[in-house]
Amino acid sequence: MSSEEKTLPQPDEISSAEKDDATGAYLMMFAAWAVGLPLPILNLIAAVIYFYVNKKTSRFVAFHALQSLLSQIPVTLLNVALIVWLFRILITGLSFTSGFFVLLGIMVCGNILYVIFSIAALVRARKGNFFYFPFFGRVAFSRFYGPNAVSLEAALKENRPPEGY
Repeated sequence: MSSEEKTLPQPDEISSAEKDDATGAYLMMFAAWAVGLPLPILNLIAAVIYFYVNKKTSRFVAFHALQSLLSQIPVTLLNVALIVWLFRILITGLSFTSGFFVLLGIMVCGNILYVIFSIAALVRARKGNFFYFPFFGRVAFSRFYGPNAVSLEAALKENRPPEGY
């Protein structure tokens, strides 16, 4: 893979369709929240589907889709943990503990931070710019623009008859 393929595109080099697709990676989270608020795992499923559908569109789109997907994992796990704990309390009749409220506070802060970062990334992606989440941005950038970046071009398979003929 040549270094030219991995250079960062400038905002005017990114097509409107690519900007829309990159923005969609962050909009998926809001749409999934609207549909599946009581089932936080739907956000993660929507992000996985969006990433795999759009990962070969362009490096710019793939970067934003992967960053959105990776950043949803810890938020989803926190949300699922709290909902499972809440159902356990409601079903078994246990009382709410201070640990539950600590997790609730962490979950609320995590969700607020995630929404803020997602809106910032959405706005930047719409303008054709990059926005790097802490940790997840570095991972996504490395995957699509780093020295060992994946190839977006499908490997050409040689058309050969089956072995043995």
